Amino acid sequence: MEKIKSNSYILFYFNKKMKWLTKILDGNELHTHVGVINHHDVIGKIYGSRITTNKNKYVYLLKPTIYDFIMKIQHGTQIVYPKDLGYILSRTGLESGHKVIEIGTGSGALTMFLASVVKPNGHVYTFDINQQFIDIAKKNVSRTDLDKYITFKKINLKNYTKSQLIKNADLITIDLGDPWTVITQARKMLKDSGSIVSICPTINQVEKFSLSLIENEFTDIECAENIIRTIDAREGKTRHSFYGIGHTTYLVYARKAHFT
Repeated sequence: MEKIKSNSYILFYFNKKMKWLTKILDGNELHTHVGVINHHDVIGKIYGSRITTNKNKYVYLLKPTIYDFIMKIQHGTQIVYPKDLGYILSRTGLESGHKVIEIGTGSGALTMFLASVVKPNGHVYTFDINQQFIDIAKKNVSRTDLDKYITFKKINLKNYTKSQLIKNADLITIDLGDPWTVITQARKMLKDSGSIVSICPTINQVEKFSLSLIENEFTDIECAENIIRTIDAREGKTRHSFYGIGHTTYLVYARKAHFT
């Protein structure tokens, strides 16, 4: 059984709306709506156990997953949510050992997810033009053990040098307001039959990007929106939850081909 140590990250879970991702440091305290949790009382306990706060409330000690880290990161920009990450994983067939290029680092949510899949033999190269976003993403990634699988680069692909391009990527993701402006560069970096995914907030972006994919010899184009509805399961009164994440983004998927 794995025990909680000092400097470990832990998810204190009271319910789905009250949970706290915290780094355990002996001597620290976490003050919550359901009471005070002393870090010293947590060290040495096994993951999955529970403690009682000074307000006599049970809080569970859970080991954070990549989902927990993503949902608790600092937001510099809109993040890609887990329901959309699952689609990207299954549609692209991403696996350990793959090389991924991310154009538009943002807050690093997608970056972390991609790295968690391609490790330990793959790598993620993430590009952004905004140093502030890169710094936020690096801070978010530092809370995980994924640093060594990610390379951050401050690059503007609209004005690039040949040496800045990375070749033979298995997957390229694009999270820009105008993804069609980097499609030519993306094609040069993508291996034959490799996958490309664009995160598009609006239908207009979906339409324009899809047309650019055809013009640049991509095939197997699919546009999707994922909506998840949670269920409140309680004896005698199970129903759809009033709380949930509806529309987050549209996703455009395609594969590099040769038309001639």
